[in-house]
Amino acid sequence: MVDIPNRPAPKPRARVQAMKEYHPPLGSRDSLRLDFNENTVACSPAVRDVLSGISAGDLTRYPERESVEAQVARNLELNPEQVILTNGVDEAIHVLFQAFLEEGNELLLPVPTYTMYEVYASSTDAQIVTVQAAKDFKFPYQALLEAITPQTKVIALANPNSPTGSIIRRDQIIAIAERAPHAIVLLDEAYFHFYGETAIDLLASLSNLVIARTFSKAYGVAGLRVGILAASAENARWMRRVISPYSVNSVALACIPAALADRAYLDRYVEEVLAARTEFEAALDALSIRRWPSEANFILVHIGGKHREFVQAMNAGGVLVRDRSNDPGCAGCVRITIGTREQMRRAAMVLNNVVSHMREAKEAEA
Repeated sequence: MVDIPNRPAPKPRARVQAMKEYHPPLGSRDSLRLDFNENTVACSPAVRDVLSGISAGDLTRYPERESVEAQVARNLELNPEQVILTNGVDEAIHVLFQAFLEEGNELLLPVPTYTMYEVYASSTDAQIVTVQAAKDFKFPYQALLEAITPQTKVIALANPNSPTGSIIRRDQIIAIAERAPHAIVLLDEAYFHFYGETAIDLLASLSNLVIARTFSKAYGVAGLRVGILAASAENARWMRRVISPYSVNSVALACIPAALADRAYLDRYVEEVLAARTEFEAALDALSIRRWPSEANFILVHIGGKHREFVQAMNAGGVLVRDRSNDPGCAGCVRITIGTREQMRRAAMVLNNVVSHMREAKEAEA
């Protein structure tokens, strides 16, 4: 046998060693999952029909995304060369950052916001510059404008924003893009369907605008992992150089046309969620729980110092919610996904019991 000396294992790049780790919370699938902002019911029956028709032979071939990208482009009233399908919005963010961020660049990021912007940017050699939202979590428009520098290369904006549910006005989006013509403005419209307003038409006049969409929320196919990058043909060309040609699998590609075609199902689900959100907001108000206005399928609430105990108690009651207390400016906050009215009535019952017990315990301690 060859005597191999014991040597230290090779280490990754310093940037990778310094990256934040992301560990999604795990919970029982038997619980009511109000922690990931997924569709809480199901995908369209039309999608299930496609899934049932996929054969073993269909899985032997590498996926081809171009024809489905063309269908998605038509749905968005864009040209096919402007649309890239991705492995969820996470890959869309990763691809964009890899294409445009390098040493000496800055990513400008209003916070709190979607965690993965910072995670993926930290794997590049760019610097991350954050702008803190005010206590009311309204978009820090003026402060962000003032933070734009010649080094700003990407500005990442979620509209509506997660975890707050706040929005950015159309005129503010235009002003930011015009103030930073040297930078890519990523507008993440993951929750567009619950808000109803889009800036995708602005791609025709703002060459530095890139819009991301997802099939993981309203469409109910989070498990298939499909996102969209929409951009000018020029910017899309650079991002196509970065993305893997096979990152979107053939099962997902087969299902997306059916999901797009069943607009009636999508509209019914969104209508149900919006009605449930209004009803659940009233339940929160009745319990005097502080909440922030939301244009998405979730609500951010303030629980206070007992936020961990609250999350655990809700979990024990069969309802999973998301602790966002570690997000910038979100101390004591918890995010609750909105499902159907029936689901949210169940959640409200558990919520009422948990809050009552916590308040009784607090009075006993006093």
